[in-house]
Amino acid sequence: MIAPRLTRLSLTEFRSWRTATLVVERRLVVLTGPNGAGKTNILEAISFLAPGRGLRRATLDAVARDGGPGTWAVAAEVEGALGLATLGTGLATPAASEGGGARKCRIDREPVGSATAFAEHLRLVWLVPTMDGLFLGPASERRRFLDRLVLAVHPDHGGRVSALERSLRARNRLLENPSPDPHWLDAAEHETAELAVAVAAARAETVQRLAAALAEKRDGPFPSAGLALDGWMEAEALDRPAIELEDRYRTLLRESRGRDAAAGRTLDGPHLTDLAVLFAPKGIAARDASTGEQKALLITLVLAHANLVATMTGIAPVVLLDEVVAHLDPGRRDALFEALQALGAQVWMAGADPAAFTGIAADADVFEVAPNRVARTP
Repeated sequence: MIAPRLTRLSLTEFRSWRTATLVVERRLVVLTGPNGAGKTNILEAISFLAPGRGLRRATLDAVARDGGPGTWAVAAEVEGALGLATLGTGLATPAASEGGGARKCRIDREPVGSATAFAEHLRLVWLVPTMDGLFLGPASERRRFLDRLVLAVHPDHGGRVSALERSLRARNRLLENPSPDPHWLDAAEHETAELAVAVAAARAETVQRLAAALAEKRDGPFPSAGLALDGWMEAEALDRPAIELEDRYRTLLRESRGRDAAAGRTLDGPHLTDLAVLFAPKGIAARDASTGEQKALLITLVLAHANLVATMTGIAPVVLLDEVVAHLDPGRRDALFEALQALGAQVWMAGADPAAFTGIAADADVFEVAPNRVARTP
């Protein structure tokens, strides 16, 4: 198994940082400092080395530094799956300028089409405080979480999800016309069905593998979990030929045109799928577990997912954990550190309390973060 690691990270005009550089030697990296110092911004910068919009799901212009030129850049030297490489991404021209707002990506200073190409060098998974409400929030939040799980295994998945959303919007616009052109509708529904089945199949495969991995590890300091997908297409995607499901969904879309036109949206399909999570120790839905149980359950899922990514791709993902250890008692904190070290991946952790990381400080690169300054601690 290959375990990529970042050895040097540079930020320019990103969030609160005019510029910052971290040189890293170890697989455990700890960022400590007061709230608002910029720790999460560093983790977010790393998350842009994966396809998508980063761990905050920010727009490209939103991460540019307030008062700055409107551009930003993140670069990392990586010992990755293909050896040494320099990955870079950013906004070269301000979003507000003519022709601006396009994200640029480079590998060894050569342009590449998108951040999807970075997946050949490293994979990323993360757990951040904004995910705490995952089980209580709307299904759309769990779908985004699910698609992030899939994306770490199948880098093209994000593009398919975006294409499906565009195709559905195009169909909805056609249905706004009282007499839509049936040929255009047929074409839109043909594309929608192909994309829908591809998205559903990738989700179903990942969840099936992750559920099996969770079932094998029911003992330990973190609660066991069950997973299932609430969507007819995902339920059948691994057992039925893709062409059969595509034809079935096209028929459903054709028969539902009147209903969908009245609703102003498509009322059936994988864009409405939900991820059902079970808190196995009590046999209850995760949404009914306590806040502490839900936090521990999220750690279970992220650890299992990181191991699954390593198993399926042969690449141990870089793990980003923001303010996770502060919520754990000493026993579970030590268990988390042990599990992370066993994973063999590079792990970046951020937290306001340096004492929370005492158990791994001797084995980690520890950086003290203050506004506009980051320095390695002795």
